[in-house]
Parts: sequence; structure tokens; C-alpha cells
Amino acid sequence: MAVEEEQPEKGFVKEIRKQSQDFPGWYNDVVRKAELADYSAVRGCMVIRPYGFALWENIRNALDALIKKTGHENWYFPMLIPLSFLQKEAEHVEGFAPEFALVTRGGGKELEEPLVLRPTSETLLATTLRDYVQSYRDLPVLTNQWNNVFRWELRTRLFLRTMEFLWQEGHTFHETSEEAEKEVYTMLECYRQIAEEWCAIPVIPGRKSEIEKFAGAQYSTAIEALMKDGKALQAATSHYFGENFTRAYDLTFTGRNNEKQYPHSTSWGMSTRIVGALIMVHGDESGIQMPPMVAPIQVVIVPIFRSEAERSQIAAALAPVLEDLSEIRLKQDWRDQRPGFKFSEWELKGVPVRIEVGPRDLARNEVTVVRRYDRAKEAIGLRDLGVRIPAMLKQIQDAMFARAMEFRTTNTVRLDSLPAMVEHFQRGSGFVLTPWCGSAEDELKVKELTGATTRVIPTGSVAPAAACAVCGKPAATEVIWAKAY
Repeated sequence: MAVEEEQPEKGFVKEIRKQSQDFPGWYNDVVRKAELADYSAVRGCMVIRPYGFALWENIRNALDALIKKTGHENWYFPMLIPLSFLQKEAEHVEGFAPEFALVTRGGGKELEEPLVLRPTSETLLATTLRDYVQSYRDLPVLTNQWNNVFRWELRTRLFLRTMEFLWQEGHTFHETSEEAEKEVYTMLECYRQIAEEWCAIPVIPGRKSEIEKFAGAQYSTAIEALMKDGKALQAATSHYFGENFTRAYDLTFTGRNNEKQYPHSTSWGMSTRIVGALIMVHGDESGIQMPPMVAPIQVVIVPIFRSEAERSQIAAALAPVLEDLSEIRLKQDWRDQRPGFKFSEWELKGVPVRIEVGPRDLARNEVTVVRRYDRAKEAIGLRDLGVRIPAMLKQIQDAMFARAMEFRTTNTVRLDSLPAMVEHFQRGSGFVLTPWCGSAEDELKVKELTGATTRVIPTGSVAPAAACAVCGKPAATEVIWAKAY
């Protein structure tokens, strides 16, 4: 489902619209007001501000470590791809043609061949690797890139859908289909870990339908998450191409039987869209809630003072605390602003823990600690912060995941008929799990009647002893339906 086109306001947003009344408006306001990102002079492209980029870096670094742990190496390939490269693989170019951005002039003259700003890099890799892969001994090739890609989106929204975005794209080449298909699910599990264990976002891993699969893939898998407005969001994907691309680009190797063979390839990616997912899963009427594992600032200290003498006294008392919390991403806010203003700002930005400290607190040799998750306050002794704060951050991380999981469970229903599905999506949203025969005709009918699409066939799903909810034929599997971003 296409996302509504964002409407940039002149100047910086002054107030945040209510999440409960205008979820899309709330989302845009929070992203801008919390200084994560903003519109740019180029339509459909965004400026990622330092706070937003720090969040992306924390997610990126965790994912990069997982990718390297599985044996992959980071490469870099050019941003510009000859148009003829994409045209060699008909299904791929058909899938991306509406989103192409072409460079036709350079150096003051027409180019002999147009260049495409990469929408993805499969074609360039397969062509390049012809020089590096000759024998089965050269396989597998396990590549990953951290780069930007371009897709000419007509309707955009900050982080969720922009014409240029940041991501990682992995591409691997294997001797056998078994190795390649194992790779698909290895990387899908890495994405599940990042979403659930780092971003506290519950996801459903599974296989995409034929209609929903990636252009050029034999099959696609994904992790799907449920946002607070009841819409689904595809948070990452992992695809099996078989020999599709390697045949199209004549990438071959000499096999163990001394005959020419085509490697089996995969690709997989997670983008800055995960930042948008985090905001929409955990945000509230006051702004963002950052999971501690990826929060740019895990703890903010707000000193409360009226004189230079009080300021000096607080600074001296905090010195040993800062040493105790040296492993925490911490910020001290000494700005000349009212404490209430600072409290509201850090709540908006979603900092998991706020420490308030003033002369009265120091007289008791303690501070006031406030959790963003539930706004619970407690007094903690200065000497205890080094132990209590790390434990509190772990508790918040776990509680945020549990709350999001409870929301998803509450907003997931099982239905067994098309009329029930139509009624459900007329009055609400969320995940709908049904028996399904796998028919593309069914998918199109449901989309036409409800606006919902298949999201994933959950991993491990088996054929239920039931009829397809859409057409009544014997069901082949269960599938998740939802309206989606």
C-alpha cells in the first residue's frame, strides 16, 4: 500500500500532533522535532541529523558485527550502473523500471550509454565477479555493502520511503542451492536478532508470496512488524535467486565434475526504514521511546541549580558518578534552560533514563531517576548508580519488547472467511492470520476488497486442516494479511 505523500511545512514544526488522532502527522512531527531527520532541498530526499544518524549507526554497527560473524566481508561497488546491465535480466529491469533515475549527460555531452543510479547492486556484482570466480574453489563469495541506493518514489515519508536511502545489501554466491538457501535463512535470523534483541521490535519471519517477492528472485523472505497504528512494515528481506542472475550475466565456475556451472546467489538487506519502525512501534504522545540497546543517549543527567556555587557543588558530586557510568552513553545537560523544558525535550527524544540532581538531592547523597518507559521515579544513592543504572537499562529493554509483543498479540486475529476479513479491515487493522491455498487470484481479490496484502507465510507454517479463507479450496499454508507501509 502506498504511503501518503508527506507535506513539508515551512519552518520547523512547533507542536506535535496527537498520535491517537493523526498517526502520520504525529510521526512526521516527532521525527523532525526530535531532530532525527528533516526535509531537504531535493524532493523526496531527507537530511539525517546527528541524533538520527547516531541511532542508525548503533543499529548498523550491531548488524555489521553479526554479518562479519557469519563470514561476510564488506565491499564497495560504484553507484552508477550501465543501463544495459539491468536490461540483461528482464524480470529485474521490469520490476525496477518505474523507479529508475538515469544519468544521460556528463562532462557537458550526451553519454554513449545511460547510467542508472543504483536501485540495488545484483547486476553489477554478477558482472564484476566474472573476473574473480573461475572454480568451485573460489566459492562461496560472501559480500556485503553499506551504501546508498536510489528509487524514484512518488510518495515519500521520512525514513520509511525516500528516493535515496541508506542500507546494507548483502550478495552471496554459492556452489549449491542447499548452501545458498541456508544463507537466506541465516541472514533472516540476523535481521530477527537486530529487530527483536536490539530494537525491541517483535517480528514475524517468513516467506513472501509470489506476488510480493522481489523482482528476479525465485523466492523472498522477510521479517514483518506491526506498527502502533495497526499497519504492517517490512523491516528487512532476504532473497534466493538460484541461477537467475548468474545465468543472465554469464557468471560461471568449473565444478567438481569439471563442467561449467552457474553459482546460486542470494541477496538481503536492511535499511534506514528500521529507524521509522522503531519510532512507530515505541513512540507515544510525548515523542519517541528509545530502546536502550540502540539509543544514541542512554542516560541524560539534568543538574538543577540556581547559582554558580550550586553548579560547582553538583559538578564535583557527579565526577565519581561519571566514572562509574563510563560504559554508558551519557550526556550532561548544563544548558541555561528551565528544568521543565529540558525534561520535556529529553522525553521527546526518548532518552531511556533521566537523572535529576539538585542541592536537595545532594543533601541526601542521592539523585532522582526517571524512566522514560513508564515515567516511574525513584531516589537512588550516588554510590549505587554504577550498579543500578545498567540493570535498569536492561529492564527497560526487556519491558519495551514485552509491551510491543503484547500489542501485536492483542492486534492479531485468526479468521476463516472472506466476509470476516472484509468486515475486520473495514472497522480495524492489525495482523490477520488465515488458512490460504496460495492463489495469486485470492491475493488480488482481498487487496481489492480490503486494501490488505499478504505479508508473510510464517516460518514453520504447515498446511492446516481447513479450507482457504478466501476461495474455500483446500489450504496449503497459513498466511499473515495486513494493510502495510
